[in-house]
Amino acid sequence: MAAWARQGSRWRGLLRAARAAALPRGLSGRSRAAQVCRGFVPLALLPSRLGVPPWRLQAYRQVAQGSCSPAGGAEDGSVSSPESRLPSPVKQEQAKAETLPDLSAKILYEDWDDVPPSPALEKISEEEAVQIIAEPLLPLQSSTLRDYVDHSETLTKLVQLGVDLSQVEKRQKAGQLLLTLDFEKDVRKILLFLKDVGVDDNQLGPFLTKNPYILGEDLEALETRVAYLKSKKFGKTEIAQMVSRAPYLLLFSVERLDNRLGFFKNELGLTVKKTKDLVIRLPRLLTGKLEPVKENLQVCQIELGFQHNEIQQIVFKTPKILTASKKRLRQTFDYLHNIMGISHHMLALFPQVFNSKLLRIKERHMFLTFLGRAQYDPAKPSYISLDQLVSLPDEVFCTEIAKASIQDFEKFLKTL
Repeated sequence: MAAWARQGSRWRGLLRAARAAALPRGLSGRSRAAQVCRGFVPLALLPSRLGVPPWRLQAYRQVAQGSCSPAGGAEDGSVSSPESRLPSPVKQEQAKAETLPDLSAKILYEDWDDVPPSPALEKISEEEAVQIIAEPLLPLQSSTLRDYVDHSETLTKLVQLGVDLSQVEKRQKAGQLLLTLDFEKDVRKILLFLKDVGVDDNQLGPFLTKNPYILGEDLEALETRVAYLKSKKFGKTEIAQMVSRAPYLLLFSVERLDNRLGFFKNELGLTVKKTKDLVIRLPRLLTGKLEPVKENLQVCQIELGFQHNEIQQIVFKTPKILTASKKRLRQTFDYLHNIMGISHHMLALFPQVFNSKLLRIKERHMFLTFLGRAQYDPAKPSYISLDQLVSLPDEVFCTEIAKASIQDFEKFLKTL
């Protein structure tokens, strides 16, 4: 619309110039042919409102001018036009007026280049349609990262590493974090760091699935935390084992790591070496909440009646007892101590019994009781240790401990 407005303004100016250059009003009655010719001068300047291009208007102007010549000629037989009988000043004005349409045509040719391109709904051939490649639109919002994989180099390469995006997107704001990261600028250096720490290539995918937040951490801060662990005499292999088994470990600041190590050392009364061995065997003690740990220590001491030195022994041999279910801990202790008659001292010597399923303990104890072989006192003959009771496979337990066949054991279980 703006282009047509400019063209209309130019055409109005040209029309005014053509009218100013037309013949004087007093000469208009001398020749009708002159009036007709004077009428064709502005015709060539009119815009092509009906779709007639400028070059046709120019041709029409020339034909119209030729048609203004009279049928009869001069005495010498030559053809003369009405303009030849006009005074010289009028001829000059007429000549100037005739040159104006050429100028307007030139302007119209230039303005013709401003015509907008073909409309979007223009029909195209099937061959041209097949060659059009449309990029898939990036969804404005989505509940899954799968919709963004084709648009993100970072997500594509993380999938190639083995990262499970369906698990990552369940973690709070993890998906938003990955969409803001550049693989070359942000992700590559973290991957190289993890490999240098000791995380295996085939473990990078599972590691980042559990802890995608490490990709947004500052590299210098991560290196500082590893340097702290080395200062506490953790070896490279031990650090690699701890990081792999507790992926969130390196998200904790040096101050928090130091506080956690101090807590277990002081609360349990362990030496520096035993504290280090404890967190190597169960590194999630450094990353998990401390409330469950404190509650389980109180349960062992107050409800189950273990002494402080016995708790030290139990925790050092079986660190998982610090994070075990309190209900399960109470039920297992009740059956072992009150039904089977196992003392606190023996339970402290074989604390791995707390990691076994209570049903397995019940079935084997009842089978030994049925056979008359349920004897757990080391001071008496035919002693059966708690380790043998819970750790051996059914076949070995039956043949070596119960002195019976596996078929007898299966038949007995059917009677329960």
